[in-house]
Amino acid sequence: MSPLSTSRNTDKPFIFDLTSDTATIPTDEMFDIMKAATRGDDVYQTDDDCKALEDYVAELLGHEAALFCTSGTLSNQLGLRCLLFQPPHSVLCDSRSHVFNYECGGIAYHSQANVVPVVAKGTYMTAAEVEARINKDTLCGAITKVVSLENTMNGTIMPIEEIKKIHDVARANNLKMHMDGARLWNASQASGTPLSEYGRYFDTVSICLSKGAGAPIGSMLTGTKELIARARHIRKMMGGGWRQAGMLAVAARHCINTVVPTMPETHALTRKLAGHLESLGVKILLPVDTNMIFIDVSPTGITIADLAEALKAKHIKIFSNTGTTTRIVFHYQITSQAVDDFMQVASDLVLIKKKAGFVPSAALGDSGVETIEQTAESAYPTVTV
Repeated sequence: MSPLSTSRNTDKPFIFDLTSDTATIPTDEMFDIMKAATRGDDVYQTDDDCKALEDYVAELLGHEAALFCTSGTLSNQLGLRCLLFQPPHSVLCDSRSHVFNYECGGIAYHSQANVVPVVAKGTYMTAAEVEARINKDTLCGAITKVVSLENTMNGTIMPIEEIKKIHDVARANNLKMHMDGARLWNASQASGTPLSEYGRYFDTVSICLSKGAGAPIGSMLTGTKELIARARHIRKMMGGGWRQAGMLAVAARHCINTVVPTMPETHALTRKLAGHLESLGVKILLPVDTNMIFIDVSPTGITIADLAEALKAKHIKIFSNTGTTTRIVFHYQITSQAVDDFMQVASDLVLIKKKAGFVPSAALGDSGVETIEQTAESAYPTVTV
């Protein structure tokens, strides 16, 4: 699949969009595949391609069944709703998690559940931190019923060993487990951990198709047959039932088979850019485990606005702001040449500052809770997912 064969209007230059991995452009090849899709009604489960995609993804995760949804927010909210029954109850999750910060308060709205956000001391939430925040108060508390984890979190991988420990804590306390695996493809490809190994520790898994996998739209929820039947019912209630969705299902299946295997190359390009930026004095705020770089350019004297404006000449787009921190996200349509161009632009800007007499400030302090929290708030724009 050629990442540049994406537009019928060849007069416009291709924009290398590093704002999110949702920014991939559907290719002509995808549209050709869509033409041959089945055209049944997914609400009534009469579309063969939708059913085939659901069966395939369920098997990958080691679960009994799956449901094809429009978005990761929907699949997350359905998964959590199906694990929760009668309030008062609560969901325990990382304070930086998508289900807490970027799903419009959906847990409170759909599930009438409190959210207990854990402020992790390190890059990821630990089993000890989870155990310490479980609410068992049957008089005044909203009892914890579900632990929700996210992998990857801001591009960083939660090790499978820690997931198992959290799973053991949850089961010892009779809790359910949900995984927001929006970028679980990336975690699996980078760590070598099969999706089924992740799936065995969770009652429900949400895994996105429109992020790293590069599909035009969609996300999957996996679980038991009984749970997915309930999720299908609630999906309809929420207005998420769709009709002739087979064309989207075959595009998603195509991307799973052709784009996901290229993730190691995307991760390598991400590390290449991160290494170069660090060599220029740019502060890398979080470990670069997969396809994301969180940067602070203040040690170089430039601003994010300076960088964003200069990159436009190379048809590269990043989130611009008036500060010095931002998030850079790679996907399969970012080429090696685009990375080289980015590196050159950054080098030129830093050199200009040095020639103008800029002197780097003292090194920033060691990364800790405050740094991670500030990264989530300032470098992770609220307009993206």
